[in-house]
Amino acid sequence: MLLEMSVSNFRSFSETQTFSLIANKAKELEEKNTFSISTHFETFRLLSSAAIYGPNASGKSNFLRALKTVQNLVLRSASENQRGDSLDVIPFRLSAHARLKPSEFELTFIVNHVRYQYGFSCTSEIIHEEWLFAYPKGHAQRWFSRAWSEEKKGYEWNFSTHLLGEKNLWKKMTRTNALFLSTAVQLNSEQLQPIFDWFTGTLRLASERGWDPGFTVWQCEENQAKNKVMNFLKAADIHIDDIEVEIKPFDRSKLPNEMPEVIREEIAQILKDKKHLNIQTLHTDDEGNSVAFEFKDESDGTQKLFAFAGPWIDALDNGYVLFIDELHGNLHPKLVQFLVGLFHNKETNPNNAQLIFTTHETSILNQNTFRRDQIWFCEKNKKHASQLFPLTDFSPLKGRENLELSYLSGRYGAVPFIKKFSEVFDGE
Repeated sequence: MLLEMSVSNFRSFSETQTFSLIANKAKELEEKNTFSISTHFETFRLLSSAAIYGPNASGKSNFLRALKTVQNLVLRSASENQRGDSLDVIPFRLSAHARLKPSEFELTFIVNHVRYQYGFSCTSEIIHEEWLFAYPKGHAQRWFSRAWSEEKKGYEWNFSTHLLGEKNLWKKMTRTNALFLSTAVQLNSEQLQPIFDWFTGTLRLASERGWDPGFTVWQCEENQAKNKVMNFLKAADIHIDDIEVEIKPFDRSKLPNEMPEVIREEIAQILKDKKHLNIQTLHTDDEGNSVAFEFKDESDGTQKLFAFAGPWIDALDNGYVLFIDELHGNLHPKLVQFLVGLFHNKETNPNNAQLIFTTHETSILNQNTFRRDQIWFCEKNKKHASQLFPLTDFSPLKGRENLELSYLSGRYGAVPFIKKFSEVFDGE
C-alpha cells in the first residue's frame, strides 16, 4: 500500500511536493472510500483512490513520470545499465540553480505489514544519495544510506545491523549510476527482495493511452477470467456478447510490395517471432444470430474500456496500486464514475487496491464519489513550477459546497486562465 510520495527538482517540479494517501479524521464515506492497514506496531487509515485535477501543462503527467522514473531505476539501473550510461532524469530547467542540482524522489509504503521509507537523489550522471528506513517496530531503523562526497570522489556509506547479508560485497558492486537497492537484490538480498518486488509487482502505471488490449486478451484465455472481463464490460453497459481471439504468426506477405527487398528482409528478421492478435467482438443481430466485428471497428471508448478491463480486474484481485494518466479520455463521465466506484466497493476491492488518476472530468466531484481528502490539484506558480495541493487546504463545507462549480470558477486554483483571442493575437 502506498502512503506518500515526494518529488523535487524533476521536470516541472522545483520545490518538494508531497502527495499523500493517508486519510484525515473526517468520517465522510469512511466505510467505502478508506481502509485500515496495520503493521506490527501501528495502524493507518488510507484512501482507496485519489483524483488529481489541473489545467493542461500544469505538471500532472510529470508527477506520474516521476513515479515511472523511480520504478524504472529500481528495476533496471543495476541489471540493464552499464557503467557510464546516463540516467533518464531531467531537473527543473527554468532555474539556473536547479539545473545543477540532483532530482529527488521518496516513497513511503507498506509491504508485508512493515512500513518502509525509500528514496534517492540523482542527476543524469550519478546517484547522489540513497536511503532506506524501515519501521518494523514502529520506530525508524535506517537500514542503509549513501551520500556522494565530491571531495573524496566516492560515497560515504552507513549500514545498520538490522540489514543482513553481504553488505560489503553489495557496496563494492554498486556503480555510481545504479541503485544499491537494485544491486543488492541482483546479488540475492532476501531481506530487500520484498521492497524491490513492490516496485516490480504492486506498483502499476499507465499513460493516457491506457494499456494495449493484449493483457485483457491473455486473461480471456482462461474461462473464469474471461467471465470476469465480460461481466466488467456488461456492467459498464458495453453490449458485447463474446470475444474471440486468434493468435497469428508474423506474415511477411503483409509488408508493402513497394518496400525494398533489403528492408523487407531486415524487418522480417526482426519480427519473425512476433505474434499478431486478431480480436473479434461478437454481437447478436435482430434475428438472434451472432455477428462478428473487427476490434478496430468498435468505438474508441469500447476499445479503451476493453483494454482497461484486464489490468483493472487484476489490480482489484491482487491489491495493486494503480496510477492512470487522463482516465477520462474517450470515456463517458458515468463510466469514469463506474471505474472509480469499483475501488470504493469492498466486494469488488477485497484486497484494498488503490487508484490514483489525473483527469479533467469534473462532474464526478458532485456525485458523492469522493471524500474531500481524495481530491488534489496541480498548477504552476509564477515561476512556472508545478505545485500539488489537496482540496482540504480550502476547508470546503461538507455537503454545502458545489465542488464542481467552485473548482471551475477558480476558487481552488488549478484552472487555465483563458484570455480573449483578440488580446493575444493581433490578426488582420
